[in-house]
Parts: sequence; structure tokens; C-alpha cells
Amino acid sequence: MMTALATVDRVHETAGDYQVELSCQQQTSCSQCASSSSCSTGVVSKAIGKKVLTWQLHTSQPIQTGQMVEIGFPEKSLLQSAAIVYLLPLFMMIFGCGIGQLWLAPLVGGGEPWVIACTILFTAGGVWLAKILARRMEQVSLEEVVLLRVLGEPIVRHDASK
Repeated sequence: MMTALATVDRVHETAGDYQVELSCQQQTSCSQCASSSSCSTGVVSKAIGKKVLTWQLHTSQPIQTGQMVEIGFPEKSLLQSAAIVYLLPLFMMIFGCGIGQLWLAPLVGGGEPWVIACTILFTAGGVWLAKILARRMEQVSLEEVVLLRVLGEPIVRHDASK
């Protein structure tokens, strides 16, 4: 099970149950790497900024807005999403190249331009299909988030001038 720390944004109480809205900033390893200033991935990561992830879960444990909690979710969901996002377009590209080379190019009497066009078309279709499937997987994974523990009381900020 993968874990993350999240902040409780909202709590909706219903008949002895709590519906909790959580958020946390996406963690990257770029900020801790020694070569992040010269690495293109680090530069892109800094340019895009930090992404805030949100979740909702139900719990019977009393929780207050502002508390830090530890949540968990199965690795299976992450691995399935990664496989869909990365492998589906790749396999579609290979399949499109094969279709273009073995079927389309001989059919129209052309050469590489038809193979390239077919490859691009199948790759675009794979990306489109991966986006649709990834959205469905995201909805499923949002329902798999569980509350592991409550870390502490909300931080109360006092005005220093009082």
C-alpha cells in the first residue's frame, strides 16, 4: 500500500459517518536532486509548479478541518494507470506501423509516407484511448483511498500583534 500525507479541507458529517475532502501537494524528487538546476526535467518541474491532488473518503473516525492525516491506496491502481498511459500508445504505434507496412502501403502502392501516416494515426488513437481509460481508472482509484491514521490537531495561527 502506498501512503501519503494529506490535509483535511472539509468535513461533512452524516449520521455517525464523515465524508472528508483531502488535499496534498504532489511530491517530486527534483527538489532534492543536486543537479535539478541543470536537468531539463527539473526545469520543467519548476516551471509547471506544484500540483495539488484531491481525494474524498468516508470514515467513522472524527476528523476536523485542518488536521493532517495519512492516507493509503493500493499500488495496483498506480501500476494499472501507468501501464495504460505509457504502454497503450506504444503498442498502438507498433500496431499502426505494422498495419501501414504490411497492408496499407502495398494496397495504395505507396511507400514510407503511408506507413508514417498510419503510425501517427494509430498513435493518436492510442493516446486518445489512454486518456479515456485513465479517467475511468482515476475515478476507481479515488474510491480506493483509505484513512490510515490522524496525525494531529489542526494548526491554530495566532496573530503576533495581540
